[in-house]
Amino acid sequence: MKAVQYTKVGNPPELREVDKPTPGPGEILLRVTASGLCHSDEVVMSYSAEQYPYPLPMTLGHEPAGVVEELGAGVTGVQIGDSVIVYGCWGCGVCRMCADGSENLCLTGMVSPGLGRDGAMAEFMLVDDVRHLVPIGDLDPVKAASLTDAALTPYQAIKKVLPKLVGGSSAVVIGAGGLGHVAIQLLRVLTPTRVIALDLGEEKLAFAAEMGAHEVLESKPEAADRIKESTDGRGADVVFDFVGIDATGDLALACVGVGGSVVLVGAGGGSARVSLLTAPYDAQVSTSLWGRRKELLELVDMAHRGEVSIQTVTYPLDDAVRAYSDLHEGKIRGRAVIVP
Repeated sequence: MKAVQYTKVGNPPELREVDKPTPGPGEILLRVTASGLCHSDEVVMSYSAEQYPYPLPMTLGHEPAGVVEELGAGVTGVQIGDSVIVYGCWGCGVCRMCADGSENLCLTGMVSPGLGRDGAMAEFMLVDDVRHLVPIGDLDPVKAASLTDAALTPYQAIKKVLPKLVGGSSAVVIGAGGLGHVAIQLLRVLTPTRVIALDLGEEKLAFAAEMGAHEVLESKPEAADRIKESTDGRGADVVFDFVGIDATGDLALACVGVGGSVVLVGAGGGSARVSLLTAPYDAQVSTSLWGRRKELLELVDMAHRGEVSIQTVTYPLDDAVRAYSDLHEGKIRGRAVIVP
């Protein structure tokens, strides 16, 4: 079968012919129907040989949708032909965090398809356990695949700070790309907050407005002054940084108000420099990693109701390497999805 694999540290991914996997006991074989691309893949492929933590070669793709093709011995609860997406946080299942349903925070080390195990950028993929499958019914798999990360990650980040997003509040979304454009939609559905989106370029700002942002601003230092002017000097109640570089971390702290929250989501390798004298008093700064399977179930229900919709650009499997190039160059409007 065809698969897009990362084969050597420092090299671009390759389209290769590999053996079709066979499910072992407890495993499920999926015929892949869609696989979303993510900047996290780029981050991992930018690691040096000393930093790179996963086996090679590795099939990429941690936003899978597929149809159940074959069941390993002992698998129950799913049938051949079921249309599913895959919860990507594969924890040990027994530590305190996994017992709480937070496999994304597994204490023994969470792995994922495409990030430690062979992923979905192929014609077929193996899923380790039926608990990681989420039925999607008649949802379009191209739209549903990225619910597993592009929607789940901002959904968890927003749920953490919902008590602050009350009437009269303001929320800033830095970066209206793959995750940010979904965050704007979720903020509009879940809260009465005023949504201010920050990004670079007229096209991206227009996209953010189309997704529901009340106000759009260039993601530059002076945006913080504009936000404070529009909030009577208070600053934003919550700021979500979906980029994660030093410049956006600094901008997030400049935008947030006293007692507000900054949630760092983007994996750009930067930081938010916090000290008593440089951050607003009593501001809370936190990170947020992916989400829980229960929250993915909630998102599937929301998608069925039309409350969240991921904007996608599709590529055939043969063009996956070009899709990564387009992602790197900022050409993707929403989420790139590979369709085998």
